[in-house]
Amino acid sequence: MTFNTVIFDFGGVITSSPFEAFNRMEAKNGLPKDFVRSVNARNPDDNAWAKFERAECSAAEFDTLFAAEARALGHELDGASVIACLSGDIRPDMVAALDMLKSKGFGLGCITNNVPSGKGAGMAMSDEKAAAIFAVIDRFDHIIESSKAGVRKPDPRIYAMMCAALEVKSSQCIYLDDLGINCKPAAAMGMAAIKVTSGDQALNDLGALLALTFTPLGV
Repeated sequence: MTFNTVIFDFGGVITSSPFEAFNRMEAKNGLPKDFVRSVNARNPDDNAWAKFERAECSAAEFDTLFAAEARALGHELDGASVIACLSGDIRPDMVAALDMLKSKGFGLGCITNNVPSGKGAGMAMSDEKAAAIFAVIDRFDHIIESSKAGVRKPDPRIYAMMCAALEVKSSQCIYLDDLGINCKPAAAMGMAAIKVTSGDQALNDLGALLALTFTPLGV
């Protein structure tokens, strides 16, 4: 198989997973581990989270809607606390991999489910972090944000939109995401999908597909 394009998720791939931040927030507030994920898993196509990622509700509306969904599951948690956890830390090794791929002529895309909150595509809470994330985002040939496109993963349309924008066939693409549910549509349309559990694992798997070695920074 000949690949010429690599498409990345952003949160949980280029940056650390927001799920880690959710777990820290849950522990701090005496909530069950993975409570946020359990709320977002109920009615997944039309709950507060899904609507927010499609920009069908404002941050204030999400705050209220999410709180009601949490309360229905027996706990108190406002949506604002969830929003505060969204912007992860940039993984330098992943950024170095982007630079290496670009230097070798690969097309680079990013498909991110994000929300209309914070600063920029990475939903940063500070100008400094927003600038750092923009510098990473600027490396991609094309980026699709769910909150701007009005469609979110795992809807197959968003993957087709990326292929059309980059003018490539799905079979020419490798797709990386930290959620298996988002990898499935990519694989179904012919992409080589990598489920990301860590930065090292992602780069090892990507390197195996491309016959490249991504050397961790500092090694």
